[in-house]
Amino acid sequence: MKNPKFVTIGGAALGLLAVLLGSVYVIDETQQVIITQFGEPVGQPVTTPGLHFKIPFVQNANYFDKRFLEWDGSPNQIPTKDKRFIWVDSYARWRIADPLLFFQRLRDERGAQSRLDDILDGETRNAIARNNLVEAVRTTNRDPANVPVETEEETSVLETIQLGRLALTRQILATTAPRVKEFGIELMDFQFKRINYVDQVQNDVFQRMIAERKRVAERFRSEGAGEAARISGERERDLQRIQSEAYRTAQETRGKADAQATRIYAEAHNRDAAFYAFTKSMEAYEASVDAKTILILTTSGELLKYLERPR
Repeated sequence: MKNPKFVTIGGAALGLLAVLLGSVYVIDETQQVIITQFGEPVGQPVTTPGLHFKIPFVQNANYFDKRFLEWDGSPNQIPTKDKRFIWVDSYARWRIADPLLFFQRLRDERGAQSRLDDILDGETRNAIARNNLVEAVRTTNRDPANVPVETEEETSVLETIQLGRLALTRQILATTAPRVKEFGIELMDFQFKRINYVDQVQNDVFQRMIAERKRVAERFRSEGAGEAARISGERERDLQRIQSEAYRTAQETRGKADAQATRIYAEAHNRDAAFYAFTKSMEAYEASVDAKTILILTTSGELLKYLERPR
């Protein structure tokens, strides 16, 4: 049979241990604590990391995160001011700036997410509905890269924005930050994650974009064909000029050569007329007579006199 004394001592030790464990709580660098007594907050928030004490069994430690927390909105179909239906997916970053107020108003992060859904989604709808689509998808009025703008028709394709995407998100952030501050929340940032057309109009937009790109491509092809024709014409003109100059040079050279030959022939004739006549006759024999040639000549012909025996 167990000794009642040891049972009593053991029970007292366990009770003391439970009291000690119930009176101690630990906070790390990422946490902050609200102490509640019978469900009501007691004292100021505890934000210093380390070992802390509370009344056991009466007080409870409620932990909250110090770090930046994420809010990820649900994609919503929203009409713009110019009656374009788009899907808007957004996100935000927030933190618990006043844990006591946060606990009193929202109790936990789940309640905070629900309240942020109401506030941020609602203000996003209002901001999109107050502005045209171009304000949500563009940031500046700079010319788009690789798209030449030369005519008034092409310039009018791109609308001029008044706010732009960045200013729109800053506007939503400025509007919602004071509202969430009432719940002990500090809203750090708000951005659009994605903006897209709804399925009903997405294909029409793509077709319009394709048609626009084809129009630009056709203009480039037309300009290229015109430039090719110009280059081909210049090439033909230069070729004709070069051939004409070459023909003129050849004719001039040939004329000078003929004149030189005529002069040489004339000098040779004047120097020895009989030898000149003999040479020309020999050239005529060579040009007109071969092994199969039969000549019928008169005795008084000029060609025959050099073939006769000398007398």
